[in-house]
Amino acid sequence: MFDAILPASAGASGGAMGALIQFAPLILIFVVFYFLLIRPQQKRMKDHREMVSALSRGDEVVTSGGILGKVTKVDETEAQVEIATGVKVRVLKSTISEVRSRTQPKAANDGKAAKKSDDKTVSE
Repeated sequence: MFDAILPASAGASGGAMGALIQFAPLILIFVVFYFLLIRPQQKRMKDHREMVSALSRGDEVVTSGGILGKVTKVDETEAQVEIATGVKVRVLKSTISEVRSRTQPKAANDGKAAKKSDDKTVSE
């Protein structure tokens, strides 16, 4: 009578291990998806948020629709982009896909101009 119970209990512990082994490929697939798809997408989203938050007047941008222009005004959620002389459109900041060139602060430009003039005097 007890002999019939022992094999059943031994099979139950092996069954739990077998179930874990069956789920291992599924867990492995999830880990691969996380590192190859989910994590890089989160990084791109973070970079885009930083780019949009750093948007300033004078930046040359490309919208997600492919329109090129120069930012003339920046609000909290919108930006005004001049796409031709006298033609300004309002776009959502989140639809700006690329900043082609950033404007430099005046202090940085003045320092570069002074450095260039110093380089000329040294070479002469």
